[in-house]
Amino acid sequence: MDLSGKVAIVTGSGRGLGLAYATELARAGASVVVNDVDAAVAEEAVESITRAGGTAVAEVVPVGTSAAAQSLVDRAVAEFGRLDVLVNNAGILRDTTLWKMSDDDFDAVITTHLRGTFTCTRAAAVRMREQGEGGRIICVGSPTGQVGNFGQTNYAAAKAGIVGMVRTWAMELARAEITVNAIVPVAATSMTETVPFLKPYVEALRAGEPLPTFARQQLGFGSAQDAAGVVAFLASDAAAGITGQAVGIGGDRLALWSHPTEAVVEFADGAGWSADAIAAVWSDRFAASQQTVGQQLPEESR
Repeated sequence: MDLSGKVAIVTGSGRGLGLAYATELARAGASVVVNDVDAAVAEEAVESITRAGGTAVAEVVPVGTSAAAQSLVDRAVAEFGRLDVLVNNAGILRDTTLWKMSDDDFDAVITTHLRGTFTCTRAAAVRMREQGEGGRIICVGSPTGQVGNFGQTNYAAAKAGIVGMVRTWAMELARAEITVNAIVPVAATSMTETVPFLKPYVEALRAGEPLPTFARQQLGFGSAQDAAGVVAFLASDAAAGITGQAVGIGGDRLALWSHPTEAVVEFADGAGWSADAIAAVWSDRFAASQQTVGQQLPEESR
């Protein structure tokens, strides 16, 4: 992919998946605004990109507010003259069960992931529409947002909301030729290293050992770099006709998530559905099609 002349912002790109995305965009020729809340981490990320021959600057700001979003867009324009690509990656975790989750735990995750994605996309969309040359907006979802996960009420809500916003923005920004897509990555990062069944694979990657086919394909698990190619693809001209999609990526696995759809439909005969009527039909027509919750993992990983 040739992204020469393109300018990209990647939020939360000081380390982990965000750094992998920023590095890959720069490798393809884009100029990148790196973002992190830690100045030292952000500068180290910029140095690693420039050492490899890329172009990057750091904007140190906590994603979430409208002011932070505008500062990122303003930095891109001030440094490079335009904005073509936004990758909404910034995120935090505050995992705990529903009955233990505080208001602060909930609000912090929603502010960074959901509000941050909204404010950054709004600021980027305004700039891209003014430029009149289209653009690419890539938002980061999660399997948790697609199917749920124990102990992640706040994270599941944010990631599900992000994909919902992507579908809406894809319609709203189509006339301006701005595509909006979500990616659903799985990779070895600080957010996955505490998951018990993934621990052996995380340790193997740290030791420089190859992962087994089961991990890379059935689990779709690999390094952060394994998940970066889809960002460069969606940022490129090759993806001009792709919008409103949720694309899964991880290890050797590439997938397209479906939008929610009705699994079973029954109709009453002009009188609507009473509780008794629903009870009478449920076991025969609906029970077998009830949807699972949580990731349905292959047996070997359990």
